[in-house]
Amino acid sequence: MAALDTLVTLSDLDATDALAARIADVLMPGDAVLLDGPVGAGKSALSRAIVRRRLGEASAEVPSPTFTLVQTYDHADGDIWHCDLYRLEGVRDLSELGLDMAFEDAICLIEWPDRLTGIAPDDPLCISMSIDGSAHVARLRGSDAWRDRIGSGLG
Repeated sequence: MAALDTLVTLSDLDATDALAARIADVLMPGDAVLLDGPVGAGKSALSRAIVRRRLGEASAEVPSPTFTLVQTYDHADGDIWHCDLYRLEGVRDLSELGLDMAFEDAICLIEWPDRLTGIAPDDPLCISMSIDGSAHVARLRGSDAWRDRIGSGLG
């Protein structure tokens, strides 16, 4: 079997929530999910849905970390870090966030991962978001371990 590489069409919020549930249910401390794609492609919506699923609160307030760079959420199974690195000023800001340490023991959702200069998580789940007509599309790529954890039948 090959590593994970699949496309998922997200035609509405229910589809986004279903994908988020599939991902959130297998996340463990030390996992990183890297979300890339253009502005408006659905990175934040998917991240919010993952956080809400992990917290078990469908109506939990999950603000965008666009200006704060990081929002953290306490969870009994390990903290959740939701990071938006779009406005990151430089490598120094990245080290001040403590993201390298979060990669070890938190679940990290990273928007704009191309700004991760000098540090990288081990074995991330990479999700490339795009827009195709009126739908969002998520391309999930990862190792054999991610394929085994998430399973098949996503598309």
